Amino acid sequence: MRIATDKDLPVIVSIYNATVPSRQSTADVSEVTVAEKMDWFKQHLPKKRPLLVHEHNGMVIAWVSFQSFYGRAAYDHTAEISIYIAPEHRGKGLGRTLLSEAIEMTRQLHIKTLVSYIFSHNIASIRLFTSFAFEEWGKLPDIAEMDGKEYSLSILGKRVNR
Repeated sequence: MRIATDKDLPVIVSIYNATVPSRQSTADVSEVTVAEKMDWFKQHLPKKRPLLVHEHNGMVIAWVSFQSFYGRAAYDHTAEISIYIAPEHRGKGLGRTLLSEAIEMTRQLHIKTLVSYIFSHNIASIRLFTSFAFEEWGKLPDIAEMDGKEYSLSILGKRVNR
């Protein structure tokens, strides 16, 4: 993985937008634009809360995001992690590789705790995170509504460093 540059943002957005119709990975109900994601992109500081991309044959096929949790100083050592993979590369073990590499980076990023918000019906992502000893720390029942259906959100967490 490498730090994302602004030139990567269009493909990052494209990978993200590919998940919107599935109603599995994001609560956005319509595609987002590169312009709409620019502030989000700029919030990722390479030495503290990086946005990373994974390439295959010179093409970005996945990304990993570390974001500050809740925006208060007391939570400075906690980060939210998100992983998005291009549709044609899912189900091949790449998520395991990316999550493993991301966890390895936490010490140098001064992260002690990782959290991930995953729709409760996204069994593949929950299985991935629990295989790395993430535990369900909470569940927000029927908190999201998409296409007239309600969905619950699971909060998974792991203490990665002491």
